[in-house]
Amino acid sequence: MNVLFAASEVVPFAKTGGLADVVSSLGAYLTEKGHEVRIVIPYYGSIKAKNHTTKVILDSMCVNMGPGHEEWCSVHEVIGTGGAKVWLIEHDHYFNRDGLYHDAAFNDFTDNPRRYAFLARAALQACIDTNFPLDIIHVHDWQSALAAAYQKVWFWDNPVIGKAASVLTIHNAQYQGTYPGSHYHYFGFSGEHFTSDKFENFGNVNMLKAGVHFADVVNTVSPTHAKEIADPFSPFGIAPYLTKKRGNFTGILNGCDYNEWSPEHDNLIPSKFSSENLAGKGLCKSELQKKFGLTVRADVPVIGIVGRLVDQKGYHLLMPVIDRIMEEMDVQFAFIGSGDKGLEGHLMWLPSRYPGKFGSWIGYSNELAHLVEAGSDLFLMPSIFEPCGLNQIYSLKYGTLPIVRSVGGLADTVENYDPETGKGTGFKFDLATPEALFETIKWAVSTWFKQPKHFAGLRHQAMQKDFSWDIYGEQYLYFYHQAIGAREAYNSLH
Repeated sequence: MNVLFAASEVVPFAKTGGLADVVSSLGAYLTEKGHEVRIVIPYYGSIKAKNHTTKVILDSMCVNMGPGHEEWCSVHEVIGTGGAKVWLIEHDHYFNRDGLYHDAAFNDFTDNPRRYAFLARAALQACIDTNFPLDIIHVHDWQSALAAAYQKVWFWDNPVIGKAASVLTIHNAQYQGTYPGSHYHYFGFSGEHFTSDKFENFGNVNMLKAGVHFADVVNTVSPTHAKEIADPFSPFGIAPYLTKKRGNFTGILNGCDYNEWSPEHDNLIPSKFSSENLAGKGLCKSELQKKFGLTVRADVPVIGIVGRLVDQKGYHLLMPVIDRIMEEMDVQFAFIGSGDKGLEGHLMWLPSRYPGKFGSWIGYSNELAHLVEAGSDLFLMPSIFEPCGLNQIYSLKYGTLPIVRSVGGLADTVENYDPETGKGTGFKFDLATPEALFETIKWAVSTWFKQPKHFAGLRHQAMQKDFSWDIYGEQYLYFYHQAIGAREAYNSLH
């Protein structure tokens, strides 16, 4: 099959979260299986600064948006993960700036709806102008969701892309591309589509909702999260539109690229290891402790955290009880992350309050993230909601037992410890309260000290889990065929 991925980010070129990992690794999987994949993302200024070797695919491409809006750009190709071809849309006015979605103060760029409507439209135009006939148009989140709408409304009879089936993957339903309705004219759709079941949302435009309407099939990134966002009482507000998709809406877990995230293959950690030989994990732990200014001790559990400091991730649940944890438990923390400035400040202060017990790194470092996964004993993800989550999947493979709130993909991928049998792969809690978090951390730390054989058994069971793309990539291929069937059914009615 010929498959177009339209997305706002992809590893190793641009990343703010798990979306970039999934687009990269799924694209690599499909390429390995013999499918022709083109991943289209913006040519951000941050990508240009890295001076990747690219070749020009289209020196000058015209992209017609709404009446009176003609955009010109170029298309460059670079080879991505697994040999997948990545097309970079060069439009300096929209993309050559600091930041992907917002400025240094985390303020959204006010022209984001135009930037990403243009990306969606340009991705299709690039396929037309290079004569790359499409079987599947796979769009990711609100930033590229309008490609499904453009294809059905503008290009339904185009010989290159008109017959393709469209797939929308919702990686995070909290972000829906809701902006003032004044941007709708630029999108280039007629007034008949500015309705509450398509674009219109209390006078605003909702780009994700439009994508849900026009895509042939829709999925989110875990079965449990699919149920959560389709629930009538869901806070995300798109349940009615997902319900209309009926059998064409589902949840598919994200796969993991074990070539990158496996202690047996990881070139970024000081010592490789496996479930059969954990000596290397001990070396990783001592190196982690040194890097984060922690007292080097093998006999204390280290809790690792790698995450964005936003409400979704639930770290605000930790702050009211962190003093109790540090004073009542023999435990260490190694934190990497950034976001909310208040939380950043608190986390930067904790190492001075608890020297040798709490270490923090504000920002993001891929090398340190690998070290935290490999060297920690436990990994904390107290998410308020979590569509899938990847770090808990990485943690399992490294024998770093997750402490998670039982929502979304966390509920689907972590098996709760059973003290009676010793079975499980981590520690889960339900209530989004500081007290519930405190008690679950206490439970995990107590298990480390009082049930070492159980803890070792949990670690071994966790490392045996398989969340590879060999499993979930096949599910996407099945879903693609379902999309083709849904498109054929749509064509028969229109």
